[in-house]
Amino acid sequence: MSLAPRLDLRQSQSLVMTPQLQQAIKLLTLSNLEIEGVIAEELEKNPLLEALPAADDTPAPEREPEAPRDEPAPADELVLSGEAAGEALDVDIVAERFDDSPLDSMTGDRAAGDGLGLTGATGGSLEDGPDLDALAAGDRSLAEHLLYQAGEVLGGGDLFVAQHLIDLIDEAGYLTTELADVASRLGVPLEAVERLLRVIHTFDPTGVGARNLAECIALQAREADRYDPAMARLIDNLDLVARGDLARLKRICEVDDEDMADMIRELRGYDPKPGLRFGGEPMQAVTPDLHVRRTRGGWIVELDSATLPRVLVNRRYHAELSSGPQDKASKAWLGDMLASANWLVKALDQRQKTIIRVATEIVRQQEAFFLKGVAHLRPLTLRQVADAIEMHESTVSRVTSNKYLSCARGLFELKYFFTSAIQSADGGDAVSAEAVKSAIRGLVANEGAKILSDDTIVELLNAKGFDIARRTVAKYREAMGIGSSVQRRRQRALSGG
Repeated sequence: MSLAPRLDLRQSQSLVMTPQLQQAIKLLTLSNLEIEGVIAEELEKNPLLEALPAADDTPAPEREPEAPRDEPAPADELVLSGEAAGEALDVDIVAERFDDSPLDSMTGDRAAGDGLGLTGATGGSLEDGPDLDALAAGDRSLAEHLLYQAGEVLGGGDLFVAQHLIDLIDEAGYLTTELADVASRLGVPLEAVERLLRVIHTFDPTGVGARNLAECIALQAREADRYDPAMARLIDNLDLVARGDLARLKRICEVDDEDMADMIRELRGYDPKPGLRFGGEPMQAVTPDLHVRRTRGGWIVELDSATLPRVLVNRRYHAELSSGPQDKASKAWLGDMLASANWLVKALDQRQKTIIRVATEIVRQQEAFFLKGVAHLRPLTLRQVADAIEMHESTVSRVTSNKYLSCARGLFELKYFFTSAIQSADGGDAVSAEAVKSAIRGLVANEGAKILSDDTIVELLNAKGFDIARRTVAKYREAMGIGSSVQRRRQRALSGG
């Protein structure tokens, strides 16, 4: 056996994740709105890419000539087969786009029913428009609101310490840092920090700056001039309130049933998290990526044209650049830009086709849900859909991430339609976990004067044909935020029901 070094030539196959393939996989997981951000970045980097102007429904001939057969088809050639009705990537969405700001809905040249489907009653007059002052006030964070009040009543070193305390208040309105640590960090007396915290306690919203729930409720009770000795003892024993131990609370507070009921009712009127009314980031509305509607010919699945990205390859500009003088580096760069532009258009085209295929199969599998409701939601797995449309399971998983479907029954994430199976008690077809949850929710909502235990719920579900164990009922109940029978009974006693 020779130990000398030598060179060997071997041939093997391997799958290489090219940057284009990695980006194609990433595009599958993004929603239509997120795709717009990706396209915006590509438009900045690639001069051969062009977004179709919204004011022009038909592209000019010089902007995008017909592509040769050996090049990727442009996005506006997207044609979908089967029951699905597709949308071209570059369809005109002028009359269907959403308003970008409150001022957009006040322009006089906007037709009635445009944008969000508003009628002429909300028209273009400034007097009928939204309250811009209210919108601006709604954007103010809790910290900004408190800092403004601190600036009105404090100054100098006191204002500096107060600003530091405000920075330590969380979004719910609570101060979770020890005052001794604050005093040590800032090098000021502890008495000064305590005094300034008492000043913050007088700010709006009432209860802000509290260090625990009891202090938060006590501040609100003082503001309402209801902090009498009985209420003080009730607030000091909030753990007994949570457990519903009314007999012990009446002894501690030295009140009768009527007074205790009034105190509990008043306690429920206080805000345990006063800072949340200001919030942090503004709430973003979910925009559907797909729409499902029923026609005489069957179900129609279509992409949301209002958020559908539109991009074209400017081949005229490429021809102008190619005809001019260029060195080897420029020629290579131009070729890369054309290949990248063609690939992006093809990738977006393929993405839309894949989404439509997956959504169409989901609608076919869950047709009973769209016709009759959540009680008829079937058990469904990613593999079932993947096998039906001859795709990989991971592809279906990426397609159903961050995608929302709008139908007559509401707005649902595509992941919602994939649920585990619960066997039927009578040997029939299995039912989905969501259907079981819906049944549990209905039983608890209509339990009446008699609180249903988990064992009773199991018996009622078995009578309906659901073969389910008690621990599964408890798991589903807790997942839906429904308390146990003991907790619901105490809750009803506290509310006087």
